[in-house]
Amino acid sequence: MIAAFKRLRSGCKKVPKITNNEMNSNSMKPLFLIIAFLTVSSSLRAQDFLDSLMIAESSQQVIATFKGTRLIGLPTIETQGKGTIEFRVAHRFGDFGSGGYNFWGLDGGATIWLGLDYAIHDRLTVGLGRSSLQKMYDGHIKYRWLQQTSDNRMPITLTLLATANYIGLRDPNRGTPQEKYTDTGSRMSYMHSILIARKFGERLSIQLSPTHIHYNIVDRADDLNTIFALGFAGRYKLSRRLAVSAEYSTCVNNYASVSGDFADVISGGLELETGGHVFQVYVSNATALNPVQFISYTTSRWDGGSGRLGFSISRVF
Repeated sequence: MIAAFKRLRSGCKKVPKITNNEMNSNSMKPLFLIIAFLTVSSSLRAQDFLDSLMIAESSQQVIATFKGTRLIGLPTIETQGKGTIEFRVAHRFGDFGSGGYNFWGLDGGATIWLGLDYAIHDRLTVGLGRSSLQKMYDGHIKYRWLQQTSDNRMPITLTLLATANYIGLRDPNRGTPQEKYTDTGSRMSYMHSILIARKFGERLSIQLSPTHIHYNIVDRADDLNTIFALGFAGRYKLSRRLAVSAEYSTCVNNYASVSGDFADVISGGLELETGGHVFQVYVSNATALNPVQFISYTTSRWDGGSGRLGFSISRVF
């Protein structure tokens, strides 16, 4: 019996002893793998976050294409920030061709326009204005649909503009068969524009403005009530506060019954920014300050020696 037990004991294999170090090493392997996995995952997520920041930085919106909602006479693509009010005063003197007796237009024949814009949203602006010429009142709504980005994913800024205009001038023939403004509708005109602009670097901005204008009543029976026009505007910064600006407006359809009655509008000047004010001084061959009036019904021509000095001041609140 004793001999059999000894043989059974001698046949059993000896189990090796596990040390504390070996136990700790084996138990740490799964933990190490978990930590490594979490570290790699966190690194990947961090890299994705940095990449997204780089994309966001490269896709920043291009701002301050122009310094106001108008350049010289034409509306720009700009809308103010939500809750902002912009007040603008524009003044245009008389014709240079009036000579020294009228001090080359400075003595009289001036046109004045006052305008007030309010930003309902960063992209949406409404405004009211009044011109001394024909005592015309105007109201507009402007919506910035597209915004240029710094990475050129969106290469342009596009703004939609609609205006309604009312002539407040008294009809000298009122109550006679020759009365022109028979009702409120006959005093109305409308303008719709697609404002397309791009800022090239930090200095140059260019805008194209396809425009549709409709007059409920025209001066001559054979004139067209609907006009299509193109406006071109540009601004170049000379320094941080000083810039030069220019505009050109032309009608593309033959709307006037008498050819050559009306001229294209060419304007140019200097723009100075001083804090919340933007001051402009310029020359133009147009008398009117409302685009509905000057785009289609300007009679003064630069080649005829006609032009006018003007200025404008805008203030943002």
